[in-house]
Amino acid sequence: MSSMIALLSLVLGISAVFTLLGSQVTKLAQDWPAFKSQVISATADLQRWISITFHINADEQISYLTDSATKAVDTGTTLLGMTLLSVSSILLFLLFIFLYTFFILLHRRLLLKFIVSVFSEQHTATVYEVVGQVQYIVKKYIVGLFLQMLLVTLLSCIAFWAIGIKYAFLLGLITGLFNLIPYIGIVTALLLTVLITFATATTTDILFVLVAVIAIHLVDSNYIMPKIVGSKVKINTLIALLGLVLGEMIWGITGMFLSIPVIAIIKVIFDRVEGLKPWGMVLGDEEVTLEQVPVIEKVSDITTNDS
Repeated sequence: MSSMIALLSLVLGISAVFTLLGSQVTKLAQDWPAFKSQVISATADLQRWISITFHINADEQISYLTDSATKAVDTGTTLLGMTLLSVSSILLFLLFIFLYTFFILLHRRLLLKFIVSVFSEQHTATVYEVVGQVQYIVKKYIVGLFLQMLLVTLLSCIAFWAIGIKYAFLLGLITGLFNLIPYIGIVTALLLTVLITFATATTTDILFVLVAVIAIHLVDSNYIMPKIVGSKVKINTLIALLGLVLGEMIWGITGMFLSIPVIAIIKVIFDRVEGLKPWGMVLGDEEVTLEQVPVIEKVSDITTNDS
C-alpha cells in the first residue's frame, strides 16, 4: 500500500503540472488568429526583402515554396508515422518504469538483504551505512532537480514579466520544464518561446526574450546546476561538470541525468574503502576551515625550508 501511494502521489504531481500547462495552452489558442495574421505579414515582408535584395520575383519564390512544400509533405508523412511509433514506445516505456518502480519499492527489504548477504558479516555495519547514505543522496538529488526547475521557472517568469510578454507564466513554465532536458531542452524552450512571442509581441520583445533565455541558461549551467544539484549530493563543481560531459558522451541525455547520482554513490563507497579514500576526497566539496589554515601554512613553510 505504501509503495502504491508513493507512486500515485508522484503521478498526481506530474499530472497537476501538465494540467496547469494545458490550461495555459488553451488560453494561448485564443491568439491563433493574431498569430496567423502576424505570420502572413512577416512572410510578405520577407518576400519583398528577397525580391529587392536577390532580384527574385514573387512568381519564382512561390514556385520554389510550392516545390519545397510538396517535398515537406512527403517527408512529413514519414516523420508522422515515426512520431506515432515513438509516442507508443514512450508510453510503453513509462508503463514499465511504473511497474519496475513499484516492484523495487515492494521488494526493497529483500534487495537490501541480498546486498548485505553478498559481503561478510564483519562488513555488515559498513554495508548498512553505505546503503543509508545512497538512499539519502538519491533523495537529495531529486530535491536538487526540483529546486533547479523551480528556480529556472521563477527566473524565466520574472524576466518575461519584466519584458512585458503576454504569456509570461506559460513561457516561464515551459522553460523550467524543458530545461530538465540537457542541451535539447533549452533549445526547444527557446524556439517555443520565440514562436509564441512572435505571435503576441513585437520584434524588439523577441530580441529581449532571446537575451533573457540565453542569460538564464548561462546562470543555470554555471551556478544553479553545479551548486544546487551538485551540492545536494556533496560533489564539487568541477566533478559535477565533468560528470555531466562524460555522462552525455557515454550514455547521451540519460547519462547526463544519471551522472551526478552515480558519482555521488561512487563517492560514498570510496569514502568507506581504506585504499580509495583519497579519490572520495577529490570528488567531495569540503571547504578549508580556519583551524586548517595554519596547518597548511606550516606544511608550506616546511616544504620551502626543505627545498
